[in-house]
Amino acid sequence: MGTIDGPFNEQLRQLARLGIHRGVNLQQGQGLLLSAPVEAAFLADLVTEEAYRAGAKDVYVIWQNDETNRLRLKYAPMTALENIPQWQLNVQNQSVKDDYAVLSIYGPNADLFDGIDEQRIAAQTKARGRGLIPYYEYMMNDRIQWSIISYPTSAWAHKVFPDKRIAEAQKELMKEILRISRVSSDSDPLDVWDHHNQKLHRAADFLNKQAFKQLHYRSEGTDLTIELPNGHIWSGGSGPSEADVWFNANIPTEEVFTLPDKRGVNGTVASKMPLNCNGQIIDHFSLTFKDGEVVSFHAEKGEEALRHLLASDEGAVRLGEVALVPHRSPVSESGLIFYNTLFDENASCHLALGKAYPTCIKNGSSMSLEALDHAGVNDSIIHEDFMIGSADLSIDGIQTDGTSIPVFRDGEWAIDFPRESTV
Repeated sequence: MGTIDGPFNEQLRQLARLGIHRGVNLQQGQGLLLSAPVEAAFLADLVTEEAYRAGAKDVYVIWQNDETNRLRLKYAPMTALENIPQWQLNVQNQSVKDDYAVLSIYGPNADLFDGIDEQRIAAQTKARGRGLIPYYEYMMNDRIQWSIISYPTSAWAHKVFPDKRIAEAQKELMKEILRISRVSSDSDPLDVWDHHNQKLHRAADFLNKQAFKQLHYRSEGTDLTIELPNGHIWSGGSGPSEADVWFNANIPTEEVFTLPDKRGVNGTVASKMPLNCNGQIIDHFSLTFKDGEVVSFHAEKGEEALRHLLASDEGAVRLGEVALVPHRSPVSESGLIFYNTLFDENASCHLALGKAYPTCIKNGSSMSLEALDHAGVNDSIIHEDFMIGSADLSIDGIQTDGTSIPVFRDGEWAIDFPRESTV
């Protein structure tokens, strides 16, 4: 047991329990694919124990080591980065086909690839994206349960708290992870998450009843119109897998989300928080769209990384997700920038470049790629969230008859949701 883990022994056990029973909601006799940083071995062990107690038939762990990953990108020949052997991808691709749930313990190093040639990073990112298409198809269609929880690795903690000693920074970050993930010694996190899910379900229910044709975003640097396709579905909180097992894909989560019509995005949007993309920071950037496609962009930091991201494939220049998050959330109330999309996206309304979740349109999971494309659903090997919410953000929902309804004002919901959810 490490010096960081020791004082948080019981809370980490509760986080592991939350990840298994509300995150992936592991079923009796189901396998678990667990991905974890080597620094998070203690939490990974707790997750493994909890999984077996829940009746797992098997737990397989993929260990992540930042330094090893950096050395590969720095020294491996370009041919190795561009052509990842299939056997290296088989664990992920085959595990989901075998109905394994997928749980990731996330502790990003935002500066991991500083100084590495962007072309090398882009080559590896594209190769992995192409090679793991089956894996991501299973997850983004909710054919299996999947989820993410976090652990305060030393590099991540130092990025968030640069003025503190590493051990103290990790302790502070651990406290924030637990608070924002709704894990405390005062209540059962499973009950707390049941209540939280109901709140998000109510918001999604309301938006689904409105069947908006369009959303109009306005804030400093942003004037953007997003068309929503016929049959779009808003989701939030827990949702069902293909086998009707309810799970939370993200811990934490504060969002309700849907997909846009990839052909109907017009105007300019400005980022409000840094984006940690493939171990590189992209900050103070803006994107201008015409007929759904990015036609110009600018970034004060990481513009070359942004250029490579947009060049990932044909769908990388179009949007795949629209997500609504009130400005006052447990994440934003921390006053911190986490340099971790899982956390930062839950402090802010956000959009995503790249692949859309087919589950966000009626019958999407059973539609062919051609049918999804015809419906305006974007496809790509990337899915990259970026944060656009702020205290001055206004969003109007436009109905098919042209009626405009305030959805957000001053960064907050402009809607009183009904008390009961139909979910």
